Amino acid sequence: MPSIIYIFLSVYLNLMPNIKYNYPVRIYYEDTDAGGIVYHTNYLKFCERARTEWLRELGANQSFFLEQNIGLVVRRIEMDNIASAKLDDLLSVTSWISEFKRASFVFTQQIFDQQNKLICSVVVKIACVNLKLTKPCAIPEIILGALKRVS
Repeated sequence: MPSIIYIFLSVYLNLMPNIKYNYPVRIYYEDTDAGGIVYHTNYLKFCERARTEWLRELGANQSFFLEQNIGLVVRRIEMDNIASAKLDDLLSVTSWISEFKRASFVFTQQIFDQQNKLICSVVVKIACVNLKLTKPCAIPEIILGALKRVS
């Protein structure tokens, strides 16, 4: 039987999908290729950091879940590289939850440059997994509660 928090969040996120989190990223030499532009896989790292920091801010520290044998793992990624970032650029990763289910949720993330030009768009499906059984499981109440506090 679904929890009250799950029902609330399902309705809330469908009605109010605009809860957004912004995470700044400065481009360092290590982020670039020989041509001085950001190597494409680094955008995925920036998005991972943004998701992790947002959950941390909400009180959902991932090390706690690992202690409980629960993992939030990437199930699927779609990435659209639109433009290039360069050394010393200051980017902003904007993240929001665009879909929510009992054992998974989808983050939509956009990376913008200083001029607010879209650089990259990423859609990431995150699955909640019992690490001992290596099977999907319901998202823990602490995450559901943390997301509720954002509302």
